[in-house]
Amino acid sequence: MCTEENFTTDPELLAREVEIEFIKSSGPGGRHRDTSQTGVRITHPPSGISVTCTDTRSQAENRSIALERLRQKLENLNKPEKERKKTKPTRSSKQKRRRHKRIRREKKHLREKIEPDEHTF
Repeated sequence: MCTEENFTTDPELLAREVEIEFIKSSGPGGRHRDTSQTGVRITHPPSGISVTCTDTRSQAENRSIALERLRQKLENLNKPEKERKKTKPTRSSKQKRRRHKRIRREKKHLREKIEPDEHTF
């Protein structure tokens, strides 16, 4: 999934480009996790990518984890797609395909109705 635009993956520049939103996280961790906004959602407006992290009970740790995940996603977007090489079918695969086609043809030929001849009684 290569785009024509290359996105910056430098942590300092990336921190300026993103929109950070703090959310309440759910899951294990008890009352502390339910009442405080330790979850982090980071949105990168130029690419439209959004990353959420609610792994730990620390907002600072979640922010650094989310920024790292966003950086990895942007690096994947920046990678050019590899050209697909067309492969030529091997001789044996061609022979196998022809053999199976011949067998199917013969089976179908056996299913045909036989027309009675004028000379046959």
